[in-house]
Amino acid sequence: MKILGLDVGTKTIGTAVSDALGWTAQGITTIRRTEEEEDLQAVLALAKEHEVSEFVVGHPKNMNGTIGPSAELCEDFAEKLRTASGMPVHLWDERMTTMAAERVMVDADVSRKKRKKVIDKMAAVMILQNYLDRRSST
Repeated sequence: MKILGLDVGTKTIGTAVSDALGWTAQGITTIRRTEEEEDLQAVLALAKEHEVSEFVVGHPKNMNGTIGPSAELCEDFAEKLRTASGMPVHLWDERMTTMAAERVMVDADVSRKKRKKVIDKMAAVMILQNYLDRRSST
């Protein structure tokens, strides 16, 4: 049972997939957003290719826990994905995930140009890994 993790933004969607046991997350790719239907089809194609049975979508709440425009975008995308796939879609609080991914890459001395190319995929890995860790601890 694999899970596809998504970091949904206005320009890109970072993607990651779990292993079959649900222990680890690995980055797949970054989807450049075009039109919403095409974006959904790209995600569904990845889901089919990697034989996933559910999704985790990052939910970027504000630091005080309120829902802003970015979180609303993710909620909308998650609902459309749920409808299009017929699979469970979980929203996962992703506050600070992109900043943490950036910090990891800076510490690893990854150039700014290379960071820009993989930051969304790395954020998707962190979202999914946090979800997997929480799920295994309960």
